[in-house]
Amino acid sequence: MKLTSAYQSADCTISFELFPPKTTAGLDKLCQNVDRLTDFGPKFMTCTYGAGGSSQGMTLDVLRQVKSRTNLPVASHLTCVGATVPQLCDFLQQATDAGVDYIVALRGDPPQGSDRFVQTEGGLQYANELVELIRERFNHFGILVAGYPEVHQEAPDAQTDLTNLKRKVDAGADVVVTQLFYDNADFYRFRDDCDRAGITVPIVPGILPVTNFAQAKRIATMCKSAIPASLEDAFAKCQNADQEFEIGVEHARRQTIDLMENGVPGIHYYVLNKTEAAERLLQGLSFAV
Repeated sequence: MKLTSAYQSADCTISFELFPPKTTAGLDKLCQNVDRLTDFGPKFMTCTYGAGGSSQGMTLDVLRQVKSRTNLPVASHLTCVGATVPQLCDFLQQATDAGVDYIVALRGDPPQGSDRFVQTEGGLQYANELVELIRERFNHFGILVAGYPEVHQEAPDAQTDLTNLKRKVDAGADVVVTQLFYDNADFYRFRDDCDRAGITVPIVPGILPVTNFAQAKRIATMCKSAIPASLEDAFAKCQNADQEFEIGVEHARRQTIDLMENGVPGIHYYVLNKTEAAERLLQGLSFAV
């Protein structure tokens, strides 16, 4: 299935993001969770890999398993970090041989302890260059790229960030999937800005059902995503983990319903290889089939 066709329905399409487990037992558990997530009718699943390119092999193993068990299209993340152009092409060939359908093309984060990305000698500096490489040499892949409703942490301003996003789309990206956010108003503003900038590909919100206050704070800090005061207050009043779970799931469910009512083409869920929160927040909702 072509990536763009996943978003041609009048209804909302969903997809899930996984990450490669570190053990065989972890892979077995992930496969069980994938089976449960499939019950909600996702159109595809994606898989990340570790910082600096680590666990790429396991990423392809996960995607082979997912495709075998579900017959769904699958997408692999790919970043410019620590890789030359020949190494990027080698991975893209491995992904082709593994039956991967789509690539999530990213520049990648700076190394831990640094706030600046350093281009690898013989490698690429920007995500739009990676999109161009894929289009030129591996054009059979559908391509997803990242968008940032609250502005990428390295961008000097929102307009520069938007210009960079349009550069990725103009290079050949099919779909924009956003960084996580906790306030839908940030997404709607971003979507309007994309429209004014002439970005016409689907803009798909990314949602993380956070069920732990400490985790929420940590992830928000890393991603430069603001936690609404009302949500922070609700978490602060919790007396146990069960209450935190309920609050996080309910917030993500409200986000989901509001996004669907406001006509998003799809929603991409960062499920952290778990199913409990996703199952609870998606229960009873109707998505594209």
